[in-house]
Amino acid sequence: MTNYDPHDWTSHLFDFEGSLVREIIGRVLACVVWAIVVTLMQVYGPPWFRHLAIPETAHALIGASLGLLLVFRTNSSYDRFWEGRKLWGGIVNETRNLARQAESWLGADRAIANETIRWTIAFAYGTMRRLRGTADLGPMVRDLPAETTHAVLQSNHVPLATLRRITDLVLEARNRELIDSHQLQSMDQNIQLLADYCGGCERIRSTPMPYAYAVHLRRALMVYCFTLPLALVEKFGLVTLPVTLAIAYTLFGIEEIGVEIEDPFGDDTNDLPLETICQGIEKSLRELEVRHPASA
Repeated sequence: MTNYDPHDWTSHLFDFEGSLVREIIGRVLACVVWAIVVTLMQVYGPPWFRHLAIPETAHALIGASLGLLLVFRTNSSYDRFWEGRKLWGGIVNETRNLARQAESWLGADRAIANETIRWTIAFAYGTMRRLRGTADLGPMVRDLPAETTHAVLQSNHVPLATLRRITDLVLEARNRELIDSHQLQSMDQNIQLLADYCGGCERIRSTPMPYAYAVHLRRALMVYCFTLPLALVEKFGLVTLPVTLAIAYTLFGIEEIGVEIEDPFGDDTNDLPLETICQGIEKSLRELEVRHPASA
């Protein structure tokens, strides 16, 4: 994700990185080239070409409907983006809660407490990597038992396997009477919430916008933008070119923004900063690792 000052226009007004210009430049230029052809045909072409002009009112009505479709598209995509951010906010909070409990309640056994905290950090990295289509635990691989880590990475669902490992550690602590049943229930609730948040992210990742909606919107955009010069050329003449450029850039840009943010878990400029979030989780939880066993 690109960080910027929303109050400072000059720092990002002419930026290309993250502005989606590269993604839409081909479509926009195609509209402009077509507008040039239409303008030349209007001036130098046969008389029958002038009868192909489209009434401005009819085109404006189509534009109003298209605007509603674009608003729905971008709102739906931003809802997915914001829900993804809230789910990761929940992961941040619950990993802190679980690590805090591990430090306080399992501190009598430093090995169990620290391994629980490290697997909790690994869950965050594992969830990020799964949402990006890989199976990995990031930098936590070197800090966890090799045999157990190998088994986790060989599982079909790495984040779930890390939660199973945390559950095993908590049950071991209960069997050794480091915690009681109420503490076990509290820690298990944190583990369940982490599983729920991971599942919520997977739901967003695996459910794209309905195909029919996306296709219809794009067809409508193409028809509108490529018929735009026919609605403008008779009245505006050469001014049709910059007007077509501005409108095509605006409409294709809005649609591309919806595409860009509907899956917020990738590594593009406009996606959520998952690496930064995971590093923040690791930094916070590392401070909770038990350096010395708790005194009796």
